[in-house]
Amino acid sequence: MYVITVFGNLLLILAVSSDSHLHTPMYFFLANLSFVDICITSTTVPKMLLNTQTQSKRITYEGCLCQIYFFVLFAGLDIFLLTVMAYDRFVAICHPLHYMVIMNPRLCRLLVLLSWIMSILHSLLESLMALQLSFCTEVEIPHFFCELNQMIHLACSDTFLNNMVMYFAAMLLAGGPFVGILYSYSKIISSIHGISSAQGKYKAFSTCASHLSVVSLFYCTSLGVYLSSAAPQSSHASAVASVMYTVVTPMLNPFIYSLRNRDIKEALLRFSGLTALKGSIVLG
Repeated sequence: MYVITVFGNLLLILAVSSDSHLHTPMYFFLANLSFVDICITSTTVPKMLLNTQTQSKRITYEGCLCQIYFFVLFAGLDIFLLTVMAYDRFVAICHPLHYMVIMNPRLCRLLVLLSWIMSILHSLLESLMALQLSFCTEVEIPHFFCELNQMIHLACSDTFLNNMVMYFAAMLLAGGPFVGILYSYSKIISSIHGISSAQGKYKAFSTCASHLSVVSLFYCTSLGVYLSSAAPQSSHASAVASVMYTVVTPMLNPFIYSLRNRDIKEALLRFSGLTALKGSIVLG
C-alpha cells in the first residue's frame, strides 16, 4: 500500500508537470496535494514497516516529536489544499468568464504558500507545547505512530493548556476550512441548478466529482479517528481509523482523480508513451 501510494501520487505529479494541457490552477493544486499525500504517508508508514521487520516497537523521544511535527504539518496542509481546491471549483463554475483572471498564477502560488505558512506555524506550536510535557516512566503508546492526542493523554504533567490548544486549533483550522468547503459547494450546487440543459449540469458537476469524493473520504476518516479516540478503551479502533486516514486515503486519491478525469487519463497515457519512446531510443 505504501509503494502504491508513493508511485501513484508521484505518477500524478509527473503527468501534471510534463503535460502543458494540465498547467491550470486545478491541476497545480492537485499536484501539490499529491506531494503532501506522499509526505504524510512517509511520516508514519516507513517507521511502522521497520518496526515490523525488526520486531522492535521502540522510538526515541526526539523521533516521536519529529513524527508529531511532520504529521500535524502535512495533515494541516491536506485540509488547506482541499479548501483551496473547493474555492477553485467555486470560481470555475460560478464565475467562469473571470476564472483565469481571478485564479491567476500569482494567486495560486500565494494560496499554496499561505497554506504552508499556516501549517508550519500550527505544527510548530503543537510540537513546542508537546515538548513541555513530562512523563513519569517509559511510555507505551497504544498506536502505530506518535499521535499528539495519545501523547497528551499519557503525560504526567498538567495537560489542560495542551488540550485547549489542540481542540481550539482543530475547531479553527479543520472546522473553518470545512465550513468554507460547504459554502463553496452550496454556491456551486445553486449555480448548477440554474443551468438549463442536462448535459451542461452533468459537465459542470463532473468537474467537482473527484474533489468532492476526496473531501468526503478525508473528512469521514478524520471524523472516525476523532470519534474512536474519544470513546473509552478504543486504542485498537483509533489505530484502525488512523490507518484509513494516513494510508488508505492518500493511496486512493490518485485513483479517484485518474479514473474520473479524462484529462488526467490522457496525460498519463501520453507520459507513459513518452517514457517508453525515450527508453526505446536509448536502448536503440
